[in-house]
Amino acid sequence: MGYKVLITTSGKGTRLGEITNFTNKCLVRVGTKPSICHIIDSYPLNTEFVITIGYFGNLVKELIGIYYPKLNVTFVQVDNFDGDGSSLLYSMFQAKQYLKCPFIFHACDTISFDSKPDLNCNWITGFKMNDSTSYASLSVIGENVKSIHNKGYLNFDYIHIGLIGIKDYDAFWNQASNILIENPNNSTLGDVDVISKLIDNFDFKFNEAKSWFDIGSIKGLNNARKKIDNDNIDILDKLAESIFFNKNKVIKFFSDSKINSNRIKRVKYLNGTTPKLIDKTNNFFSYEYTEGKLFSSSANRSNFLDLIKWSEKFLWKKVEIENIKIFKDDCIKFYKEKTTQRIHDFFKKKNINESENIINNEHVPSIFELLEKVDFEYLSDTKPTNFHGDFILDNIIYSDDENKFKLIDWRQDFGGNIEYGDQYYDLGKLAHNLVVNHKIIENNLFDITIKGKEVSVNINRYNSLVDCENIYFDYLSKNNYDINKVKIIRALIWLNMSPLHHHPFDLFLFYFGKYHLKSCIYE
Repeated sequence: MGYKVLITTSGKGTRLGEITNFTNKCLVRVGTKPSICHIIDSYPLNTEFVITIGYFGNLVKELIGIYYPKLNVTFVQVDNFDGDGSSLLYSMFQAKQYLKCPFIFHACDTISFDSKPDLNCNWITGFKMNDSTSYASLSVIGENVKSIHNKGYLNFDYIHIGLIGIKDYDAFWNQASNILIENPNNSTLGDVDVISKLIDNFDFKFNEAKSWFDIGSIKGLNNARKKIDNDNIDILDKLAESIFFNKNKVIKFFSDSKINSNRIKRVKYLNGTTPKLIDKTNNFFSYEYTEGKLFSSSANRSNFLDLIKWSEKFLWKKVEIENIKIFKDDCIKFYKEKTTQRIHDFFKKKNINESENIINNEHVPSIFELLEKVDFEYLSDTKPTNFHGDFILDNIIYSDDENKFKLIDWRQDFGGNIEYGDQYYDLGKLAHNLVVNHKIIENNLFDITIKGKEVSVNINRYNSLVDCENIYFDYLSKNNYDINKVKIIRALIWLNMSPLHHHPFDLFLFYFGKYHLKSCIYE
């Protein structure tokens, strides 16, 4: 093939704000996979890649290894990727020794599905767009790029999208070296500065991109997620974790390596109810893709109890332990201490002071007064079982096979214990999800109105899930489960969720949970 592809992932991706607090910008999900995978997949299978790494570079290496175990790739560690001199050009230059041949430079925040020209000449790809405020730009005459301009240039033909082909690589690297020597502390240098020096003596053919997505900005990322891969997968994006799909496997990412490790360890305690693990690293693991539908889209009055009976048989197996008091202490820690901390987190996040309220025309004491009335000893008087930990319909895959269900996205521990937990937490999670679920959140089918101490909280619900809830509580009652305990845990779950979600859903969760906790206590 005679050329290599350079992708620079070393920068911090500050245009994406808090999205890159826990990961590299090339690993943000677009459709069903990380953005860098869209880039890699746009080239032939035998392409050789050179990838610079810096900011969260370990995560980039791990993802590439687990996603493309046979990829021909060289990683280049960049020592300076933040601060004076940490320019794009500096990162590119660190890869010079591996690019003594024609190469394509493909910025890691640009996705284009157009075919790339051969490297029998130098070329620059541009995209027809009227605004150059955030982008370098090109002036084009005939088939050639006449000149290249920095951001904000007014009289231009196309914007520069960070996709170039370099045939005359010696000239490119010599000019890059001169620029870096003259401007060692300049953090704004890039390929544009080199091309502007070369363009008078070397031809650069123009290549027009018909498709292009800038995933380096929040606006561009949201646009790409709407249009790429038919991105309608039912996922609530979180800053510190992510999920990707690759043919026959699902890949999970956790910024906290301990959470990742514990999730992997917990598979053996879930009794074959999860898909089979395939691979693992410090921050990623993968498991087999399971055919079927999320139970959130297929649960109804006819099949709902199949899930409960299946879980009783395969998931919630009792665990014999020597010291039940230790487990009870774990439950109190999990239900009481974690809830109290989450409520403080919520108040800090929203910068509010809690007091009594009138919620849906009912007087509701302050949340701390309510918590004092919760009998956590009673709540924690339970027996240990195997458990899932996030037992919601969106984490259950349903098929018509003999073994109808597979569980995904299990919790990493219960109060620090990875071997066993409380079945009632799973029961409470399911009760929560029959009321509050992903589709309702995504479609904003909830309402929160606050006027002083008066609060109104309402939620629209799907009739099928209302039916399932009625069947659920009827089954629990007939089979001697403690429904009140399930409902208290459900209310605590809503309170615990409140600091973790976006405005105004966080407010809704808090006051909805507070309202229902009061109902459980006083009824």
